[in-house]
Amino acid sequence: MNRPLIRKPLFDLIRRALGRPFRQSEVDAIDAALDGADCATGEFSPQDSVTPPTKRGSNSSKVGAKGVTLIKQFEGCAKLREDGKVEAYPDPGTGGDPWTIGWGATGPGIGPGTVWTQETCDARLEADLERYARDVARALGGAPTSQPQFDALVSFHYNTGAIAKATLTRLHKAGDFDGAAREFERWCYAGGRVMKGLVRRRAAEAALYRSGA
Repeated sequence: MNRPLIRKPLFDLIRRALGRPFRQSEVDAIDAALDGADCATGEFSPQDSVTPPTKRGSNSSKVGAKGVTLIKQFEGCAKLREDGKVEAYPDPGTGGDPWTIGWGATGPGIGPGTVWTQETCDARLEADLERYARDVARALGGAPTSQPQFDALVSFHYNTGAIAKATLTRLHKAGDFDGAAREFERWCYAGGRVMKGLVRRRAAEAALYRSGA
């Protein structure tokens, strides 16, 4: 009789061997493999696969090189300290929350005094890009989308978190690419003020989006 695998020790062991946090695709692959494992024999059934499940919902499901470059350009990897580590900083619009670190990472555990290594920043960016790309693919629901359009939408969502509710998403799904491109410029406020950095970012995202229309 098969016994359920105790997964946490196994994941901890693999994480230590990798020397970095897991990517979501790796977690999915390991889970898929373990789901079919015969704990008594150590064998896998023929249908088992360590290939991550196919992502659905868009013609693209992974952010491309242009999208990564755009995100890195506008996120930067501040605030670099003299010891080579990276320190969290407050939101420029509010002067406080949400605190940000590395390549635009926010969330639980990130606040005043948070310090990461460059390796941690890079690993978090990679994991976040996969997560945001999945969000965008899900929101688009299979609507025809070129890679430049997808990259622009991932950058937009990475910065705003608004892909599921934005009018530009609805317009894109309707095939109104011109209308969707014009929507980018509306998202340039932080703390109730127009931010020059956001104006530049939205313009760059709109240009990338239009290049694939």
